[in-house]
Amino acid sequence: MSEKLLVIGSVAYDCIETPDDSADFILGGSASYAALAASYFAPTIISAVVGNDFKESDIKRLTARSVDISNLQFDSAKPTFFWRGKYHENFNSRETLDVRLNAYEDFRPALDDNARNAGFVLLGNISPAVQSAVLDLVREPKFVVLDTMDLWIGTERDALMKLVRRCDLLIVNDSEAKMLADTSNIIVAGNTLLKLGAKSAIVKTGEYGAMLFHKDGFFAIPAYPVASLHDPTGAGDSFAGALAGYLAGCGKTDFASIKLGMLAGAATASMTVESFSCYKLEENGLDEIERRCEYIKKISQIQ
Repeated sequence: MSEKLLVIGSVAYDCIETPDDSADFILGGSASYAALAASYFAPTIISAVVGNDFKESDIKRLTARSVDISNLQFDSAKPTFFWRGKYHENFNSRETLDVRLNAYEDFRPALDDNARNAGFVLLGNISPAVQSAVLDLVREPKFVVLDTMDLWIGTERDALMKLVRRCDLLIVNDSEAKMLADTSNIIVAGNTLLKLGAKSAIVKTGEYGAMLFHKDGFFAIPAYPVASLHDPTGAGDSFAGALAGYLAGCGKTDFASIKLGMLAGAATASMTVESFSCYKLEENGLDEIERRCEYIKKISQIQ
């Protein structure tokens, strides 16, 4: 039975430079990517804040995918969250050139009854304080997914670890897992995350796929082979959004369902990296996600 998914995180304007191209003031932010990805699988509600410069056309991009924006706040005094970044050769590293909280400086999450009654929650990448404030407002969440990044691990570790123990699934990349677990071994890191209080954990390994550490076993999935990498921004958010959306859509959270959610996440994330912003994610549609899911299944089979 399908459940509603509440997605919280950032809605932002990004300026991005890659080795091949650049784009200015494009729709970004963890909640934008995650909500659009999740919307293919479950009814999705977004909780975030935008500023006085936010375009009506970008609102329509969310509502076109039936994302519920009733809990999206509008700050008339400040501009939207802003990030400027540069990817270096072969996209192997990324440099933050400028970041401005803007509307997020005074953001106080508030949820209507529909959002507070959501059965599934994705705490997208934003400060642990905001994540915790939103989670406190949800009445009886059945399954909570937590996404984070190295910034919060380094600056707000204690608050983050309290959240880890409240959530059902933690999602981090390989370097973040090693940072949290204080080890250079990715397998040791994944197992350590469970010992630190995570009920289950997914460790993303970029172009190589992702690994699931769970009480019922270990699972690894390859990435969809992308030949036209354009902009990696939002890939992890899309992965988390599609995974959480899949679980909410089927209403199941067992080991087998999480594995299938990872498949949906890998397929959806592979579309995100093929364009700046969320354009490919919006344009390609569910049929293409399903096609890529089948391809990942095919290349994962031994016989």
